[in-house]
Order: sequence, then C-alpha cells, then structure tokens
Amino acid sequence: MGRLIYAANVSLDGFLEDETGAFDWSVPDEAVHAFWNEHERRIGTSLYGRRMYETMRVWEDDDWLADQPEVVREYAGIWRDTDKVVYSTSLTEVSTARTRIAREFDPDEVRRLKETSASDLSIGGAGIAVEAFRHGLVDECVLLLCPVVVGGGKPALPRGVRLDLELLEHGRFDNGVVHVRHAVRQRD
Repeated sequence: MGRLIYAANVSLDGFLEDETGAFDWSVPDEAVHAFWNEHERRIGTSLYGRRMYETMRVWEDDDWLADQPEVVREYAGIWRDTDKVVYSTSLTEVSTARTRIAREFDPDEVRRLKETSASDLSIGGAGIAVEAFRHGLVDECVLLLCPVVVGGGKPALPRGVRLDLELLEHGRFDNGVVHVRHAVRQRD
C-alpha cells in the first residue's frame, strides 16, 4: 500500500507563493535539488491540480536542460518516469507522457490508488491538497521551509482543517532551508 505524501517548498510564514504568484524564492540549490530527487524516486504516481501540472510539465522538455547541472537533468528523468493524474475541469488534453486527466477529485478513487500502489503517491497543488487533507487521505507532509517571509499569498497548508502531526525527520541545508517530515495522525 502506498502512502500519500504532500511535499512543498514553503516560506517561513507558510506560503507556497507570494501575493503576486511568484515562488522564485524557493528555487533549490544543488543540495536541495538532490533532496527532492531522492524524495521523488519513491513516488510512483503524482496527483496534481491544473496549475501545478502546468508548472511541472516543463520537465518533459529537454531543450532547456542541456546546460543545467546533472542533479537538475536527473530530476527530469525521475519526473518523466512517474505516472501523473491531473485534476482539471478545463484541460482538454495533456502534453506529457504517463498523464491522464480526472475531471473531479474523487476521495474513493484516491483511496483505491493508495491501496493498490506498490510505491508512494504525491499530491501537489494547494487546492487539490486541501481536498486530500479534508478527506483524511494525506499520510505524510514533507516541507522545505525556505528562509524568507513573503507576507501573504497562497497558504501551503489547509485553513480550517486540524492536523495532528508526528515529527519523523528533520534537517538543515547549508543555504538555510530546513526540511521537516511529519506523519499525519488520523483523528478518531
């Protein structure tokens, strides 16, 4: 059975992007990129909202990768080898391999995916992640806390949902980013 893992780069004040939609403050250095590569190797299926998918599909193209460090090129291969489900009512087609569109978030379908998966699943995109949290589907949170305060924007964690967490792992990178991994304790 696979675990559903919510993973994100987050400002210290808890945002995925600032009020203008920018997230340039979270661009990883090589050590942080290597961390994400190791994390993503365990993922068999990624669940995305439309906007997150549109951001991530850049990894399908080789054109821009030629002069990138090996760790970045390696991530592209890892991303391409992962199955992807995009939750969208507006997309009519996808431009990446191993990708399908789902018109609505179905908690029972996600439970089935978890139960039948030999590897972990990830969920990305604030809106779709909120749905997974609300339905008690998220098993772990992996957050990289970036040393920046952006003052507002898109919250990384759901509002109005209580999460009881257990710290499983933590660490610090030389660039000041702090990594935390928590299990989500299911409430009775």
